[in-house]
Order: sequence, then C-alpha cells, then structure tokens
Amino acid sequence: MRDTAAGVITGAMAIPLSIGIAIMSDYPIKVGLATVVFACLVGWINSWFKPGNYIGTPGIAAGLAPVLALGVATFGIQNMAFCICLTAIMQAIIWKFNWQRFLLVAVPVYLVEGLLAGIGLKILLKFSEFTYEIPAELVTEGTFWNAARIQMTAISAVGFAAFVFLFSKFKDTQPAIPYFALIIGGVVLAQFVSVPMISVEDVPLELRLPLPTADVTIMMLVYMFFFCAMLAIVDVIEQVMSNAAIEKIDPLKRKTNSNNSLFAIWIANLGSSFFGGMTNLDGLAKSTTNKLAGAMTKFSVLIVGCVVCFFMLNTQFLDYLPKFALAAIMMFTGYKMIAGLVHVTHYGPYALMLALFTGGLVYKVGIFEGMLIAMAVHGIIHFLVYTKHDNMPGKEVVKRYFDNLKRDSSSNLQ
Repeated sequence: MRDTAAGVITGAMAIPLSIGIAIMSDYPIKVGLATVVFACLVGWINSWFKPGNYIGTPGIAAGLAPVLALGVATFGIQNMAFCICLTAIMQAIIWKFNWQRFLLVAVPVYLVEGLLAGIGLKILLKFSEFTYEIPAELVTEGTFWNAARIQMTAISAVGFAAFVFLFSKFKDTQPAIPYFALIIGGVVLAQFVSVPMISVEDVPLELRLPLPTADVTIMMLVYMFFFCAMLAIVDVIEQVMSNAAIEKIDPLKRKTNSNNSLFAIWIANLGSSFFGGMTNLDGLAKSTTNKLAGAMTKFSVLIVGCVVCFFMLNTQFLDYLPKFALAAIMMFTGYKMIAGLVHVTHYGPYALMLALFTGGLVYKVGIFEGMLIAMAVHGIIHFLVYTKHDNMPGKEVVKRYFDNLKRDSSSNLQ
C-alpha cells in the first residue's frame, strides 16, 4: 500500500514535469509521456533481476531537454529515433564494459554541473515567456503591456512565489504539495480568468524501425555520431550522480549499483527509439518525492507508469493545465539546475571557474560546441599543469593521466 500511494503521488507530480521537458525538447507531449511509461515498466522489470537503485523513478530528464531540441533542429524529428537508438547502443557498450567507473574521472563532475547550469538558464528563460503570454483574443494591436498582460504577469508572479514558498516549507516532508497546490489552483483560476492553456497534440504512437531518412549525408552521420556520444555520456553521468544521491535517501540504506541502472536505461532508450521516444534516467526530484511519499520498492515505479499512462491515453484532461502553472514548475527546475553550482565550490576555485565558463559557453555558443570547448580547455590546462609541475614530457603526462584514471575508478561509484 505504501508503494501504491507513493506511486500515485509521484506520478501526478511527474506529469507537469514531463510535459514541460517535452515542450523544451521540441517533442510531442504524448511521446514524452509514452517514454516515461515505457521507462517505468523497464525499470520495474529490471529491479527483479539487476537492481540498480530501489526507489529511483525513471523519466525524461530536464538536463537533456535542450540537447534533444538541438538534435531536432539539426537532424529533424524524423531522424531523432535513429539518434536515440545510436545513443542506446553507446550506453550498452558503456554498460557492458562498466566504463561508467571512468566517466566521472575523465569528465569531472564540476564540468557537468556547469553544463547543467547553462541548460538550466535556457530552461528558465524559455518558460519565462509563458508568464506573460495571453490568449490571442486579448492581444491589443500596437500595445504590448495591456491590462490583460499585466494581469497575467501578476498571476504568474503570485503563482511562482506561492510554489517557491510551499516548496521551501514542505521539501523535506511532502515535496509534492507545491505541485498539487499550483496545478489545482491554476485549474480553478482558469475557470474564472481567461489564461493560455496547454494544448496537447494527440499524435499517433506507431512502431517503426529507428533508421535514418534517405536524405542523411555521410557528414551528417558523422555529426550524429558525436552528438549521440555526448548525449550518451551526459545521460550516464547524470544517472551515476543521481544514484549517489538516491543511495543517501534510501529508507533502508541499500547500496546502489550504477552499472545495473545503466542496463535499464539503455534498454528503455533502445525500446523507446522504436516509437520515436526520448532519453530517460532516474530523476532526483521524482525519486525524492517517491521516497518521501513512502516508497520502499520499485513497485511504486510501476504505479507511476500507470498514472502517466492514464493521461497519455486521455490527453484531453491535460488541456486543463494553465501555461503559467507549468512555467512556474519549469522555471523553478531551471533555477535548481543553476543552483547546483553551489556544490562546485567544494572542489576549489578552478572547478568553479571551469563550471561557470562551461555554463556560459553552453548558453551562448551552444550545448554541443560549448561542452567540447570546455573539455578541450580543461584537457589543455590539465596537461600544462602536470607538465610544468613535474617537468615531464607530454607522453609521460598522458601515461600518468590514464594511470590515475584506472586507480581512481576503483574507488569510484559502483
């Protein structure tokens, strides 16, 4: 009963988050919900054979939303199924050889935090547009700040403030309360005030082979390969980091196995590519809610999938969700990703500067290019510091780096 109740609560919370992430990813909302349902089913089945964590809740990740949007803009939505399939294959290779042990050493946590901060800023600014959007019939030609827009902005500000207040009050006991309060309050308000509502396209979910279209060139395939490599690595690192946090909040103090979690992730990603789905991982926000709602096992995840599945099959109910309520939830999500930079301060001034540099690059230059530049700069600095400090030739520096990589991985998260 505890797992069932927790699953219902977490599932209700997962719906607006999944909708917002799908919108940010430029994916159909129904496809995003279907991805969550499938990932929950795979996560529950996997827990019987290869348990990774015990209360983690799968879903589409906010940190990967702008990355997917970049893929949609670059390759077209028709080629994203192939990209997700290729990502899953790369993750399967990482799982097979247990390479997740090396990733947090090769790609520092603080660099990933910088990446997520840049993405968080993109999410915050993207959904801030919803806070002053008004229905088309209330738009006044030649006047931007008319009475309706001022009223909408005031409503959004009050809703966001109420959400933040409730979250600060209940985050350690009942973190789902601010979500329920904002959504229910928004639905009630929408019955008396004309506000923009979420519109869900009822797209068909069809099974098809995840193959690239005929117009894909060799150069585009090469770019796809590197894009998918970045997507796979970030997804894996986020999962490993989430597992570390989920282990700390596990009510029975059970140890997590990150490689087993990756097994569920790549299977879910591979399967979702056959219906045009998105990438997934065990999100920390949903997992925390699941734990505080009383979850003890992965059975709660199956219930989460059932709740989301109901709304996936009955998308007409989602039309009652006001955009300003969704904006408050997603803007807060973006803020939390930016606030993750606070954790970087524990690694020292260099880590903080690199994280800020990475975040700025990701926001200004682009996610893919920004990540590559940041990794190149970090590699060069790492190389020069070792060379200058130890007066060693370059090849010895490289050898020492990989020796350290092997040594550190043995004490890394399993």
